Amino acid sequence: MDEQYLPEKVEKDAQDYWERHHSFKAVPDPTREKFYCLSMFPYPSGKLHMGHVRNYTIGDVITRYQRMQGRNVLQPMGWDAFGLPAENAAMANGVPPAKWTYDNIAYMKKQLKSLGFAIDWGRELATCKPEYYKWNQWLFLRMLEKGIAYKKTGVVNWDPVDQTVLANEQVIDGRGWRTGAVIEKREIPMYYLAITQYAEELLADLDKLPEWPERVRTMQANWIGKSVGVRFAFPYQLDGREEKLWVFTTRADTIMGVTFCAVAAEHPLATHAAKTNPKLAAFIDECKRGSVMEADLATIEKKGMPTGISVTHPLTGDPIPVWVGNYVLMGYGEGAVMAVPAHDERDFHFAKQYKLPIKQVIAVGSEKFSLDAWQEWYADKEHGRCVNSGKYDGLDYSAAIDVIAADLKAKGLGDKQVMWRLRDWGISRQRYWGCPIPVIHCDHCGDVPVPDKDLPVVLPEDCVPDGTGNPLNKRTDFVNCQCPKCDKAAKRETDTMDTFVDSSWYYARYASQRGDTAMVDGETSYWMPVDQYIGGIEHAILHLLYSRFWWKVMRDTGLVRGDEPFMRLLTQGMVLNEIFFRKPASGRIQYFNPAEIEIQTDDKGGRLGVVLKSDGQPVESGGIGTMSKSKNNGVDPQSLIEQYGADTARLFMMFAAPPEMTLEWSDEGVAGASRFLRRLWKLVADHAGLGPAAKADFSSLSPALRDLRRQAHQTLAKVTDDIGRRRTFNTAIASVMELLNAVSKLDDGSAPARAVRQEALEFAVLTLSPIVPHVCHALWHTLGHKEAVIDVRWPKPDDSALKQDNLEIVVQVNGKLRGRVSVPAQAGEDRVRELALADEAVARHVGDKPVRKVIVVPGKLVNIVL
Repeated sequence: MDEQYLPEKVEKDAQDYWERHHSFKAVPDPTREKFYCLSMFPYPSGKLHMGHVRNYTIGDVITRYQRMQGRNVLQPMGWDAFGLPAENAAMANGVPPAKWTYDNIAYMKKQLKSLGFAIDWGRELATCKPEYYKWNQWLFLRMLEKGIAYKKTGVVNWDPVDQTVLANEQVIDGRGWRTGAVIEKREIPMYYLAITQYAEELLADLDKLPEWPERVRTMQANWIGKSVGVRFAFPYQLDGREEKLWVFTTRADTIMGVTFCAVAAEHPLATHAAKTNPKLAAFIDECKRGSVMEADLATIEKKGMPTGISVTHPLTGDPIPVWVGNYVLMGYGEGAVMAVPAHDERDFHFAKQYKLPIKQVIAVGSEKFSLDAWQEWYADKEHGRCVNSGKYDGLDYSAAIDVIAADLKAKGLGDKQVMWRLRDWGISRQRYWGCPIPVIHCDHCGDVPVPDKDLPVVLPEDCVPDGTGNPLNKRTDFVNCQCPKCDKAAKRETDTMDTFVDSSWYYARYASQRGDTAMVDGETSYWMPVDQYIGGIEHAILHLLYSRFWWKVMRDTGLVRGDEPFMRLLTQGMVLNEIFFRKPASGRIQYFNPAEIEIQTDDKGGRLGVVLKSDGQPVESGGIGTMSKSKNNGVDPQSLIEQYGADTARLFMMFAAPPEMTLEWSDEGVAGASRFLRRLWKLVADHAGLGPAAKADFSSLSPALRDLRRQAHQTLAKVTDDIGRRRTFNTAIASVMELLNAVSKLDDGSAPARAVRQEALEFAVLTLSPIVPHVCHALWHTLGHKEAVIDVRWPKPDDSALKQDNLEIVVQVNGKLRGRVSVPAQAGEDRVRELALADEAVARHVGDKPVRKVIVVPGKLVNIVL
C-alpha cells in the first residue's frame, strides 16, 4: 500500500477492476429482489456541471447501498439529445446539430466515467438515434388509431424574419430573442395528444405515490386542476343568427353580479367586431403579440377594449357588454369569461380602471362593502350568502350553485360540469433537431400515417440550420415521397416532436433489451417500476406529468404493467456559488468566474475586498446564486477531479447539505473533504502496517474498548438508517467522522484493541464505500480482504455490542437543562428519579423549593417541575 493517498492511481485501479469484472452489468434474476435507481438523464450541452455531479452522486450512493443490501440493481444512463440548444449551437458554429451533440456526448460520458458511477453502460441510449425515436413514432401512430393523437390548429409565436416558430421563452418583450423582430401570433395545424382523457386517473393516482414529496404531488394536482362548476351560455344575435357565448365558472353563486364578459383576442366574436373597428383590430394585434403563458398573464398589466357587442344575461335578460381582454387565453376554457367585479379581484381592478359597473351579490356577516378598495372577504365563498340576487337571496355557496345550475338547465343554457385546468399536449415543433412526426400529406388521400414497416422516418443528420426556418422544408430528399395509400407524389410532415416526448419513456427503454422489433420487452416487467427517481424540482410538473401519461398509454396498449412508472422521488436542491461582476458605465455587466477572483482578508480571516487576479482591480459581489453559465459562477468538475480526485468531489457533494436542500459551494469545504480522505487513508495504513489483527473475544473487553465497539455499532446502525431510509448522507458521513475521531484517540496496542480497531475501520470503509468508492476499494484490501468491497454485503449491528451498562440522562428543571447523570441501563424510574435529584448541579437549582412533579422519559431525560 502506498504511504500517501494518490487519488489518480487509486481511482484508476478501482475503475479498471470494475471494468474488467463487469461489476455494474444488470441482468434480470427472478430469484432476487430488484432495485431500479434512475437519475434524470442529462442534455448533452458540452460539459457536466456541478448540478449533474450532485444529482448522479446521490443516485450512485443509493445504487451502491442497495447493491450491498443484496438487491439486484440497475442504474442506467443516456442522453436527452434532441432540442433547440443544439440548433442554436449549430447556427453559432456552422456545424450540424448531430456532430455537436455526439461530440458532447463523448466528452460528458468520459466525465461521468471519471466519477466512478456504478452505471450499466451497456444500456446507454441517445434519444437522437433512429433506433430510439422509431418507437416515439410507433406509439404516436397507435395514439392516432385510438384517437389520443389528433390534429387541430394552434396558436404559435411566429418570427417573421427567421420564418420560424419560437418557444415562449424565446420571446422577450414581444420580440424574437435572436432577430428582435416583433412576434406574430399565428394559427397553424398542429398535432396534440389528448392527455385530458387521462386527467381523472392522473389526479387520482397521485394517492398511489406516498413516497413522492408532498409539494410535488400538490404541484401536479394544481396543474391538472380539477374544478367543479357550471358551464353556461350568454345568448346573443349576430347577423341575424342566434349565437351563444359559453363560459365556465366555479362561482355560479355570483352570476347575478355579472356586469361584463371578456373574450380572448382570437375569439370569433372579437374577430367579427374588429372588422368594422380599426382601433379594436389594432388592440387585438397587440394582444396577439403578448405571451401565451398563463404564468405571464397573471403578472401583466390587464388591458381591455369594448367590442360594441352585448350578450344577454341568461337569468335576468339584461344586456351584458363584451370586452376583449389581454388576460384571456383562447386555449383555456372556451376563450371567454364572465366578469363579476364585486367578487373577483382581477375583475374588480379592471372594472375600476375602465369605470365599469360593480354590483355586490355576496355578503359576509356584517362586513360593509365598499368600492374604494378590494377586500379579501369579497371573494369568500365559504362564509358568503347571496344578496341582491332575487330568488337566490340568502342561499349559501353550495345551495346557490345547485339552484342556479338547475334554472340554467331548465332554460337549456347550462348545467353543472367538471372542468380541468390541464390542456391537451401540443407536440408539434416547427424545428429541425427532433423526432420526425410520421405523417405524409397527400393531395388525394389527406394526412396518411407512415406504415409501421417504413419506420423509422429518419431525420437527416447533415443539416445546418441558418435561422431561416426549418431546414427540413428545403430538403427535397426528405420531403418528397410517395403516398402509402395511392402511390402518388406526396410530402412528408416536417414538424418534429416536442422533446418532452423523448424523455417521457426512456426509463422503460433502459429496462428492456432495446431490440429493434419492439418498443419494450419482457425484461421491462422485471425492472419496472423505477424504485428511486432523482432529479431537479424544475421537472416536478411537465416532465413527470407527461411521463406518467405516456406510461399509462403504454399500459393501455399492452406494452407494460402497472399504473405508475416512478415509486419514490427525490428532488435534489440546486448548487449555489458566489457571483462576481463589474458593471461598466456603459455596456453590459461582465461576470467573472470564482476561479478568476482573489479574496483579500485581514489577519483574522475577515474579508477586506475582492479583486480580479489578472489586473488586481476590484470587482463586486452579487451574493450567492444558483450556478449558471449566464452568471459565470460555475465550477468545472473536471478541474476539481484533476486537483483532488473524484472521491473528494463526491464526498463534498454528499456532506455539504442534505440532498433536497440547496448546496452552497465552498472551496474550503472541498479542501476539508480531501483532508478527511487523506486522514482515513493514514488511519487504515498505520493500522495495517502493524500486521493482521487477531480475532478477539469481544465478551471480555475493557470498559474503554467496550465503549469504542459500542460506538462503532451505533454508527453502523445510524448510517444504515441515514442512507437506507432517510437519505441524509451528510449525517451519515458525520457519524463516521466521529467514529474515526474516537479510533484515532485509542492509544492501546493490545490484541483486543487491534481487533476492535479493525472492526471499526472495516465499518468505516464499508459504510463510506457508496459515497467514496475508489478509496474504499483500496482500503478494503489494505484491511486484509481479498474480495472487492463492491461485492461485500452491508454489515449488521451486533445487538450485544449495543448494550450499555450505564446511560447518560439529561436532567431539566422546569424545562431548562441543569445537569447530566449516569444511571444504570436497567435502573427503574424510582432509581433514575433518585439519582437525578441527588445530582449537585440539579440540587442547587431546586434549592428549598417544593418539587411538584418529576417526569421521567426512560433512557433520555428527567424533567423536575417546581
